[in-house]
Amino acid sequence: MLIGFSVGNYRSFKDVVTLSMVAAEDACGNDELDKNNVFKVNQQFSLLKSAAIYGANASGKSNLILAFNFVRWFVMNSAKLQITDKIDVEPFRLNTETVDKPSFFEIVFQLKNKTYRYGFEVTQKRVVSEWLFCTPRSRETKIFNRQDDKIEYSKNIEQGNILRGLTKKNTLFLSLAAQFNNSLAVEIVSWFSHLGVVSGLNVEFLKEITLEYLSDRQDLIDDVTKLIKKLDLSIDNLEIESRKISLDSLLQDLPDVVRNIISHSSGEIKSATIKTYHPKYDSTGKMIELEIFDMDKHESDGTKKILALSAPILDTLQRGEVLVIDELDARLHPSMTRSIIELFNSQKTNPKNAQLIFTTHDINLLSHKFLRRDQIWFTEKNHQGATDLYSLVEFADINNNTFEKDYIQGRYGAIPFIGDLSTIIGN
Repeated sequence: MLIGFSVGNYRSFKDVVTLSMVAAEDACGNDELDKNNVFKVNQQFSLLKSAAIYGANASGKSNLILAFNFVRWFVMNSAKLQITDKIDVEPFRLNTETVDKPSFFEIVFQLKNKTYRYGFEVTQKRVVSEWLFCTPRSRETKIFNRQDDKIEYSKNIEQGNILRGLTKKNTLFLSLAAQFNNSLAVEIVSWFSHLGVVSGLNVEFLKEITLEYLSDRQDLIDDVTKLIKKLDLSIDNLEIESRKISLDSLLQDLPDVVRNIISHSSGEIKSATIKTYHPKYDSTGKMIELEIFDMDKHESDGTKKILALSAPILDTLQRGEVLVIDELDARLHPSMTRSIIELFNSQKTNPKNAQLIFTTHDINLLSHKFLRRDQIWFTEKNHQGATDLYSLVEFADINNNTFEKDYIQGRYGAIPFIGDLSTIIGN
């Protein structure tokens, strides 16, 4: 479970900002929301089940999601980089002070009743610093700490001397330790591998993710089908047709140089299509059979998206993990967006306390009867182009009945200030 995520000097983030999933005291006052939207971790603190991030276009919302994605990717893949490979990180470019400084990332999470704080600073050339601390009870202890090529580690890191000597300048020590089967490093890298980060705009990519989730998971296919039926999409059933295609037959018309670049260990790749079944009626209105539709050819963009999102959403709920979605509401009816969020903000449908973090423009969600103040976040750029991230809980004298109205009127910032458009077209 996620406790907090911090990022600085990355894309539009100049200074370090933190998204906190720790429930604030007196941020609600609604017993129903307190019961469903929050879960208790221990006597010290409780966590939120979801967080909504609002902001104008180009305010930095997507950059926060990209930061999540970069951390996940780098933790899982940095050990595979060659020594000459550049790290795909972009610092804040609109200030001379930050261009040559490292980007900062830190994530705090709960794993097996222990709190871990892991982070690193990187440039495109190297890992400048890296750290991992653990709080088993009340006192934080160091697992390892790295400054450039100097690495200090505790007894939790077996083969520490060997790992220290093998850690390349562009490789995370944590990633390398996991490759050498250090038990703690494997557990932590596995946590990152189950951190879901998806874009709600790229439906085709979402479809591939869904097919990956549903591969050999009949139980998940059944649950997706149940969800689709309840969302009133006029779909009665789903079917996934998988087949294996020989790589040689697929690439036989390509030049040898291209075929040599593309390789697959098994010599074959998987392909799949999703079929949807719709009721077909006669002239009296009686259903007589089911008509088969090809999802790619016959379904609307909104239906394609909800089908594509359903697998990662349900899998996250089943496992009690974390899902981060950019532009959740794009192409979806507001009622459908709300229903997805309600799956997470519920004791009944989310007994394992999975968490959802999403960006949105849907102001219909801005209600004190639906979200607590600490679940509502905003991104806004200052006059120097740097993104700030802040929560509604930071505002004093909030009227619970006017979240939506106050936001549109600009009381919380994070909205576009549009000039006079009547002057853009001449007489």
